[in-house]
Amino acid sequence: MDPRTDPARIEPTEDAARLRIVWRDGHLTELEPLALRLACRCAGCIDEFTGKPILDPSRVAPDVYPLEIRHVGRYALAFRWSDGHDTGIYPFELIREICPCPECRS
Repeated sequence: MDPRTDPARIEPTEDAARLRIVWRDGHLTELEPLALRLACRCAGCIDEFTGKPILDPSRVAPDVYPLEIRHVGRYALAFRWSDGHDTGIYPFELIREICPCPECRS
């Protein structure tokens, strides 16, 4: 498994405001719930044929949060969101791809 997309730890931040993932390569990713919710790639959020977003970000409450987080095999996480959404699967590759840190954004 690629250490860049293999989580060593998955946990909330100390203030429980973000999801923290420490990857096997030592990198740290912290994601706000809203950013994760808007990154959903399910068929209800992204057009399956064009790949274009269907989800209108203005229709997602800025204070959305996960009610439940589940592992999907060894390759992804699934969330049940406070807005009722629960069909998205977030592969670890996607989560690493959307890491907002300066190192990943450059």
